[in-house]
Amino acid sequence: MRKLFLFSMCFFCISGWLIAQERTITGQVTSSTDQQPLPGVSVIIKGTSRGSSTDASGKYTLSVPENAILVFSFIGYLSKEVPVGNQSIVNVPLVTDVNELSEIVVTGYGSQIKRDVTGNIARVTSKEIENTPTPSLDAALQGRAAGVLVNQGTGKLGQAVQVRIRGASSISAGTQPLYVVDGIVLTTGDQSSSGGATNPLADINFNDVESFEILKDASAAAIYGSRAANGVVVITTKRGKSAKTNVTVNYQTGISQPTRKVRMLNATEYVNFYRQAAANSDRIEELDPASEDSYTTYMNGFFDYYSAETFGTDKAANTNWQNEIFLNDAPSNQIDLNVSGGSDKTRFFISGQYLDQKGILIGNAFNRISGRINLDQQVSKIFKFGFNLSLARSFNDRLSGDRQFDNPLQAIALTPISPIKDPTTGLAIGTPPGDPDLPNYYNPLINIGNAYYRQIGYRNISNVFGELTLLEGLTFRSEFGIDILNQQEEAYYNAKTNRNTSGANGLGQNYYTGVLNYTTNNYFSYNKVFGIHSLGLTLGTSYQQSQTKRNYIEGRQFPGEAYRLIQSAALKSGGFSRESNFRFLSYFLRANYKLNEKYLLSVSARIDGSSRFGKNSKYGFFPAASAGWVLSEEDWLKDNSFMSFLKLRTSYGLTGNAEIGNFPQLGLFAGDGNYGDTPGQRPYQLSNPNLKWETTTQTDVGVDFGFFNNRISGEIDYYFKETKDLLLNVNVPGSTGFPTIIQNVGKLQNQGWEFVLNTQNLVNEFKWTTSLNLSSNRNKVINIQGQIIEAGLENMSRVVEGQPIGVFYTAEYAGVDPTNGDALWYKNTLNADGSRDRTKTNDYTETQRVISGNPWPSLVGGITNTFSYKGFDLSIFFNGQYGNKLNFYGVGRYSSANGRYEDNQTADQLNAWTPENKNTNIPEARLFYNNGAQPSTRFIYDGSFLRLRTLTLGYTIPQSIINKVKISKARIYFSAQNLLTITNYKGWDPEVNADDIVSNIAQGYDFYSAPQAKTFLVGINVNF
Repeated sequence: MRKLFLFSMCFFCISGWLIAQERTITGQVTSSTDQQPLPGVSVIIKGTSRGSSTDASGKYTLSVPENAILVFSFIGYLSKEVPVGNQSIVNVPLVTDVNELSEIVVTGYGSQIKRDVTGNIARVTSKEIENTPTPSLDAALQGRAAGVLVNQGTGKLGQAVQVRIRGASSISAGTQPLYVVDGIVLTTGDQSSSGGATNPLADINFNDVESFEILKDASAAAIYGSRAANGVVVITTKRGKSAKTNVTVNYQTGISQPTRKVRMLNATEYVNFYRQAAANSDRIEELDPASEDSYTTYMNGFFDYYSAETFGTDKAANTNWQNEIFLNDAPSNQIDLNVSGGSDKTRFFISGQYLDQKGILIGNAFNRISGRINLDQQVSKIFKFGFNLSLARSFNDRLSGDRQFDNPLQAIALTPISPIKDPTTGLAIGTPPGDPDLPNYYNPLINIGNAYYRQIGYRNISNVFGELTLLEGLTFRSEFGIDILNQQEEAYYNAKTNRNTSGANGLGQNYYTGVLNYTTNNYFSYNKVFGIHSLGLTLGTSYQQSQTKRNYIEGRQFPGEAYRLIQSAALKSGGFSRESNFRFLSYFLRANYKLNEKYLLSVSARIDGSSRFGKNSKYGFFPAASAGWVLSEEDWLKDNSFMSFLKLRTSYGLTGNAEIGNFPQLGLFAGDGNYGDTPGQRPYQLSNPNLKWETTTQTDVGVDFGFFNNRISGEIDYYFKETKDLLLNVNVPGSTGFPTIIQNVGKLQNQGWEFVLNTQNLVNEFKWTTSLNLSSNRNKVINIQGQIIEAGLENMSRVVEGQPIGVFYTAEYAGVDPTNGDALWYKNTLNADGSRDRTKTNDYTETQRVISGNPWPSLVGGITNTFSYKGFDLSIFFNGQYGNKLNFYGVGRYSSANGRYEDNQTADQLNAWTPENKNTNIPEARLFYNNGAQPSTRFIYDGSFLRLRTLTLGYTIPQSIINKVKISKARIYFSAQNLLTITNYKGWDPEVNADDIVSNIAQGYDFYSAPQAKTFLVGINVNF
């Protein structure tokens, strides 16, 4: 008994001594990059299984023995070992794993590390696009992500940019992606009254953006339901960090010039060309050139009209109109000021920008003043709130649409034998009181100083949020956001522009557009790790309402040029006021599950209700599911030194398209059925209570890979999209009193592949990385119930079953008859056996139109090479596309038309057929004849191009130098955009879409459309 007592006493003494050697320590784990607390970090005592994990505030408590070493590990961050020593508080910052797989990807109402994503999400960071010399954020995405086709269409500033994610998914509904900024669904539709569509995204300073997440497949996008069929672009703005206040100033200045000019005839060539064209017409009609009614006599009179004697000058004019309407040194200036920082509880980001750009076309300019405040406040351990406030004022000195005579680029059609200024008045030729019939068309230079078309917009994009931690891993977040756009368009044309406007004493126009768009999101998030199981749940609801009001008034007959506001107009000649609105009510759910770090599953669903659809189809259901298998975590591949990462994934889901206007489902009356002064109404639209969303099902199969410790990494994807229940105007019996009704009919498909490759070629002191993306999409219309749907110039674009949307559909040009210079076409009429008659004819009326080219590229890509050595950095970014066709007919029927009218001609017309030049593809020049000027494949060209989009060279000044002036970082840089373009296209720019012709169907038209700007700039970036 005595021995047992002594043993027990020794045991308790030793145990007490051991316990006394352990002590309790506390601490907080944060991210080293932004000082944000990290919940769920594993804290283990090295060599044991004892440990803990951090709470929602990143804090932990743990009892440890003497000389303990703690191991901190968290997915997306590098593990860290910390000796405890005699510390009682151990705070640890974890460094982000630079491996691309550890990036945090925003998924919509949440986020994941890229390694665990089972959908297809492309991420573009602020580093890739910062200080790009373009005013809109969607244009900055060009070539940066696989499967995303961006077309700027024109070099005019502030114009709409076309974005297609995995092809066009609709014929008549919207085809642009849904844009979401910090949880707010943006207003992105065109709000302009004329002059082609403008771009509301130009109101946003993309230097405020932290990242773009492009949700491409159904698994990623279905959480946005009925508006996700065209993809979703989720934009996250920059936020403050818990660190000392950092001030960043960036200033850049530069000049722009057109990327290309088209060679036109000079005065001598013009006169010789039209003398020959007139002589050829006289020969055909057997007219005596000296006769009063001959073509030669007419043309000689035309030349005399423009002769030096007419203007009282010593020599005839030789005007290069292209040089007059283009600026070769259009200036641009931009300054950005950012202030960010904060403490453990309060973080802030404040920015301001002033941007001022002149366009490469005379009279075009854009400037923007914007500011932002983002604030995050940790009120307590369980509650935080914040707000984002963004204000912008944009000013756009606009130009008329491409097809309008006062579009500056149409000046190239003016005869080069016309002087720029009228010698008798000193004013632009054609300005009253000079000869009103000079030059042959309206001179756009007259507008300079005598007209303006200004668009001024005020934009407020702001939101406020609160987040409450209810239980460990369970949070509730509530957001309310607004997007307010107030836009004023003012136009004034004085009496000198009468030839173009028919405003004898001036014309004034004023449009007001006001859009109030608000969104509220309320959702629960639950994230928990149970041993080898990881679960993430999101459940919530969303509501959006948008109201648009428009007012217009027009006035004529002003008392003088000093009076420009409509109040002074003697005649109020037009006006209207309109209002429109829509609402969405939504419920959404998502669940992410991970087993043993290698088996991944995600499911989501959204129910959307919309005011846009019929009472029998108010709500739609949009589910999606995806799965992934991380093979590189399997034992049989885990220790492979060659294959460092391999993940297979697949997804399937449904998304919708609701962009069809606000009232297509309703039976409508219009109040314009007046008789004289008696008011009245009339039936305007048939109702369709069954009208519903277009629905797109999408299947995606992909593989993510990494080799050699992920120095080589990438993705390969194949997808198949099918859209059914297309929203189309369908013919109805005339007995209804209406020609058509909007119904859900038809089907189309998109399928393609995407390839992404990122490589770290050199990783030592001299670094070299490459990022490549390639994609191909095939669009095909499956069924439109036999309807004929056409658009574009002379209806040259058509929707054809079995073909892509908007294929060119026109006569097939067969060259030139070498015996007489006649233009020839293939008949292409159908034979009895179904084949086509390939006989050539010079009679255009004998031809049958056929499919003549695809405006959509078969291959799109971009490649960026980045180099750095010591303080120097160099980035070279190419992008391009291959396989698409462009329609030059808008220009060609006048300026490549063999003398159809008196327009100046492109220089290639000098190679027109003559008896001495029979081996040519250009018909004989004939004044006022349609010898090859008709719509045909003669004007359809290859639109493929490769463009050096951006080249940037920078130098970061050594710290030893800037420390002396209290600067933490200073970098100077030179950047060039659109420096080189390789293309066979004969127009100004292969990246073209005439701004007042383009539609879902009419694609790839050139109608005196301005080329992209080639920009050179220098800048300096300083951090304090």
